[in-house]
Amino acid sequence: MAMTAASVFGSGGCLELLTSSKAMRGKLWTRLAPFISKRHASTSQTSLSSSSSSCSVINPWLFVGLGNPGEKYQCTRHNVGFDMIDMFAQSQGISLTRHPFKALFGEGMVEGVPVLLAKPQTYMNLSGESVGPLAAYYKLPLNRILVAFDDMDLPCGVLRIGRPPGQMDPKAFVLQKFNKTGRERIDSAIEEGVEILKLVVTKGLTEAARSSNVDQKYKHLTTHDMQL
Repeated sequence: MAMTAASVFGSGGCLELLTSSKAMRGKLWTRLAPFISKRHASTSQTSLSSSSSSCSVINPWLFVGLGNPGEKYQCTRHNVGFDMIDMFAQSQGISLTRHPFKALFGEGMVEGVPVLLAKPQTYMNLSGESVGPLAAYYKLPLNRILVAFDDMDLPCGVLRIGRPPGQMDPKAFVLQKFNKTGRERIDSAIEEGVEILKLVVTKGLTEAARSSNVDQKYKHLTTHDMQL
């Protein structure tokens, strides 16, 4: 599973918890860009200006988990983004309800910082129809948006889904449910991801990356030219 911020939305930074290929990230941006760039350009600058002129203003975080709606896709590899949001919401006592912007949505506070959670109900390929309007409506700077989704191509680690075995069709692979061992591993990774999300809220993206556990065999969190 990966959590990607900023670069997916075109602002030059990237936070990853090991999940979607470069091709996948490119496709994701292609899906989201028309909704975010058109509706969000002016509101992002306004929000950034407001926050810089008033120390009392705290911009919310928007955490988005991608997946496909419906019982058919529950507990599949492709829905680990949904699982991440569900576990984070449960840990913080945040309820998710239907939102006009085609998402299950919830609001809460984490250590005094407002947090917005969203699970787009548009299917993966149309996530921009939900995320773009949400970002514009709440006037969020792009570096306050983090997206969690599955990724088959990043180096293997606890938070990685992995590549399909043999010649198996990637689409068929990501729509499969986990076996017992896989489920245990991804649940453990999601629990770690929830703790990292809390660090993102309280310490910021860079500090969350710096403070994450890098003593294991694989790094779970990296930053690339993060602009905060």
